[in-house]
Amino acid sequence: MNKTIKIACMLMGLSMGASAQETWGLQDCIDYALKNNIQIQKNRISEEKGEVALWNRKGALFPSLSFSTNQNMGYRPFTQVMSVVQGDQVTSTSNNVTYQGSYGLNASVTLWNGGINQKNIKEQALQNEITKLQTEQSELNIQEQIAQLYVQIMYTKEALKVNEQLLKTAQTQYDRGLEMQKQGQMAKADVIQLEAQLSSAKYDIANSQAQLENFKRQLKSVLELDINSDFDIRGEIPSDEKVLAVIPSKLEAYNQALTSRPEIRGAELGIESANMQLDIAKRAHYPTIRANASLGSNHTSGSQNNWGNQMKNNLSMNAGVTVSVPIFDNRQIATNIRNAKLNQVNSQLDLEDKKKALSNTIEQYWINANSNQQSYLAAKTRVKSQEASYELLNEQFLNGLKNTVDVLQGRDNVINAEQSMLQSKYTTLLNMQLLKFYTGEKIDL
Repeated sequence: MNKTIKIACMLMGLSMGASAQETWGLQDCIDYALKNNIQIQKNRISEEKGEVALWNRKGALFPSLSFSTNQNMGYRPFTQVMSVVQGDQVTSTSNNVTYQGSYGLNASVTLWNGGINQKNIKEQALQNEITKLQTEQSELNIQEQIAQLYVQIMYTKEALKVNEQLLKTAQTQYDRGLEMQKQGQMAKADVIQLEAQLSSAKYDIANSQAQLENFKRQLKSVLELDINSDFDIRGEIPSDEKVLAVIPSKLEAYNQALTSRPEIRGAELGIESANMQLDIAKRAHYPTIRANASLGSNHTSGSQNNWGNQMKNNLSMNAGVTVSVPIFDNRQIATNIRNAKLNQVNSQLDLEDKKKALSNTIEQYWINANSNQQSYLAAKTRVKSQEASYELLNEQFLNGLKNTVDVLQGRDNVINAEQSMLQSKYTTLLNMQLLKFYTGEKIDL
């Protein structure tokens, strides 16, 4: 019975180990990154800070109210007390300790300061919107980065399969070469060349595996997965229909991107914010009108009146209006205005810079998609011819009709053709999808 339980536990453990390898689709990677990426989380914290700042700016519209009290102990050891006894004056000293307390309630409110408080609220709301767009921009950048790494992994996996197939062929050729050497049909130098080809094929596989693991590591880093996470992706080999689909016009893609990309909208809001900051800086020339009110009283233990009578008798109330007019402030207002004007120009340049960067990015994706699509069509034809030629060379070599030089050259031609086809295939797919992505569509690999 115990033996049966142990076997069952071992089988369960093997089953759990087999299912530990989790495969991720592209959308799985995107959804996980948008939730867990540290930079995006920091951006969301910045959004919350902006909401706190807006809440604080709105608080400037309300009155302020404060209460203050002051409690003191006094000691006058040499106080002279004068008294008259039966017509004579008698001087005596007394050690007096006194206690004093004062209480005040103060309120004030800004009635008018040139509309700066209202403008500050609007300007902060603009900044909050810009911060949200920055978060959206980070999310789009993460998706773009994930797509690039995802395609690199898919491409490297297919390249690895090609190298593995070539390794099998190289192994077969080497084994056949050893047999032919034993039979005296092949020179040792030719066998050494076949062995070098076999070693090269093994190196290509090791190199592809290293590249594959490195791309996986980079994608895990974007997803914020730790070193203990067993990670792999899943994805279908893209069909020719998807790779050879119609590529969007670069001009149409750019025009759509201008209306949808957050970096453009953020730069436009940056101009609005700069204009408002200039308006706020100019309004500092206006007077400030504040209303003030206070209520207070005090008492002391040195008085013959009790605490209640003192508080009543000493009660005072005040109310008034304060007008503050800036006359000379050591050029502070003028400096702020000049800086605001410079920020205004800088924000306009920032918009132009982002538009040019967007134009260059879209045009580059469009060029890459078109050129690689044509390369893919040419590479498909080249692969077919090189594979047919290599199969013939290999058959002739195994029958002793071709030498190793011809076979090695044929193998290199197949490798180059296969790699060129795979590279152009996945590069076309990636650039087409990113071109559509910049117009607002989802990435669909």
